[in-house]
Parts: sequence; structure tokens; C-alpha cells
Amino acid sequence: MYKVLTDTSANLDQQWLIDHDVPVIPFHYYVNGKDNTCTNTRGFDGKAFYNAMRAGEKVTTSQITPQAFIDGFKPWLDQGQDILFVSMSSGISGSFSQSQSAARELEEAYPQRKIRLVDTYSASLGEGLLVVKAVECRDKGTPIEEAFELLQELRHSMCQVFTVDDLKYLRNTGRLSNMAALVGMVLNIKPLLKGDTEGKIVSFAKLRGRKKAVIGLVEQYDKFVRNAGSQMIGIAHADCQEDVDYLISLLKRNNPPKDIMTVMYEPVTGSHVGPGTLALFFFGDAKFRGASDSLLASITQRVDEGREALRSTITQKVDEGKEAIRSTIDQIKGGRGDK
Repeated sequence: MYKVLTDTSANLDQQWLIDHDVPVIPFHYYVNGKDNTCTNTRGFDGKAFYNAMRAGEKVTTSQITPQAFIDGFKPWLDQGQDILFVSMSSGISGSFSQSQSAARELEEAYPQRKIRLVDTYSASLGEGLLVVKAVECRDKGTPIEEAFELLQELRHSMCQVFTVDDLKYLRNTGRLSNMAALVGMVLNIKPLLKGDTEGKIVSFAKLRGRKKAVIGLVEQYDKFVRNAGSQMIGIAHADCQEDVDYLISLLKRNNPPKDIMTVMYEPVTGSHVGPGTLALFFFGDAKFRGASDSLLASITQRVDEGREALRSTITQKVDEGKEAIRSTIDQIKGGRGDK
């Protein structure tokens, strides 16, 4: 018998976690310097939290320690259970590395027990849907090693694509340069982002306006989803329910899924992506993590080319203006000399 555990980032509903007996390793976040432990997402007032962020309230996070994992794993090991831990991506957080440190220490203390750690290369419901798969394996009696290998394989086909409403949160966490963020705010450019093959967040397209960004999410889904009618997909949002409703209506047009799990971004991950973030998670073609849609890439290229052309034109006009001024001054000086 083994215990399935996960962390805050999985973003699963509190009641679902209770009903399916999945303990959570809690992450911490700080609101204006005050420490909060994310242990009960059911009591999380997402609208108030994201409105406060919009109003300028500062939210930060901190690195979890190996001891937190030891404290979370040890009670189940004491009961003679093995551990299958489903973690958020090592590409965006050091938490998986901390869980590895904890596991090495515990394996020495419990040599008869198995501790298997899954780096999902995902976050939010990209991680959460893999937790659902882990629970299905456990409930079917699938041995821990077999369940672990399945999750290791499935993580490559977990497609996560999202857009944000305000680029400053990505800028503040180093996801975009200050100049790119400034251009985006001025031109109303909305990036499409995804998890790559290493579980890192990358921007792969830029679209003008929120509506086009939502349509862009659906285009990625339609292109890369596999067996849509037999799977539950996920949507996470940071207080943008109208966009969620629009997204769902589009998803049901061409490749309607079996079911859709919708959640509000929990505060830890949500503080990094910011209010208005809208994310879509589904199992699909593993090429998604390394691919860029040619149309969207073309749009991005054209935006960049247009920006460069504008910069070149401005530079040329400035140079021509300078030359005209110099010529005028020379003519004036020449005229004075004639007198």
C-alpha cells in the first residue's frame, strides 16, 4: 500500500483532496510581509486576494525546506506505507529539489520503504491532473513502481498553455524583460505561455487583445489535444470568470472534453502569474512542449519585424531632420558671410 501526496501548487479542490485521501505539503506566501500557510484552499477568497493585488498589495513566496517534506512524509512511513509524491515542476521552483533531499534522509531511516518523487514539469492543474492519475492507479491497486513509471511518461504529454492580463507580474519574476513588459502594456500585447520540455515557462506567441489570447489557447488545444472526449481537462484562473465561460464555450465547439475541472488559482502560484491569468491544461501530443504554432510564431515575428521597421524609420527620419537642420544652418552662415 502506498500514500499519494502532493503540494499546494496542484491547485486541487480541498474537498476533492479529502475525499480521495491525498495529503498536501503546504507552501507559504507573504502578504505585505505577513506569513500565510496555504493549507485550506476552500477558505481562500480568490476575488478579494486578486483585487488586493490589483490595488497594489505586495505578495511574495519563500522556498520550502526539506524539513517540511520530512514532516509530511514521516507519519505515513511510520505506518508502514510507501510514498508516491507528485510535485510541481523543478523548472520553476526549487521545491522538488528540497523533496529529494528529504527523501534521501528518510530512505536511510526507513530502508524498507519506497519513496518515489514525480517531477511533473507542470504547475496548477497541470500537476493536479497527474495527481488524479496517481489516485486512479492507487485505487486500482497498481503497484507503486508501475504508477510511478506511468506518471513519468504522462508528464511529457501534459500540455499547459496560459495567458496573463498584466505582464508586470511576469516581469517582476524575471519571465519577461522590462522593455518587453513595457511594450506589451503600451500595445495591449498578450503573451501565450507554456511549459517546455524541462518544465520551464516560456513565451511562444504574442497576440493583440485579451479575446485573441483566449482564442489562441483554444487553437493550441484543438491542434495538440488527443482523445479529448475521454479525458478531463483543467482550467485555472485568477479571478476572470467571464473569460473562463468564453473559453469553455470555445472548447466545446470542435473537440469537447469528457469533463472540465475549473479552479481559482491558489495564492502561491497565483502571486507569480498575477490577477487575470487564464490557463488551460490537457493531455495531448508531447511535441507541444517543444513546438510553436507556425501561425502564432508568424504573428510574433511580424510584430517584432514591425517594431524594428518602426524603430528604423524613426531613426532615419531623425537623421534626415538633423541633416536638414545642419544644411539650413550652413546656408544661414553662408548668407551672413556674403553680406
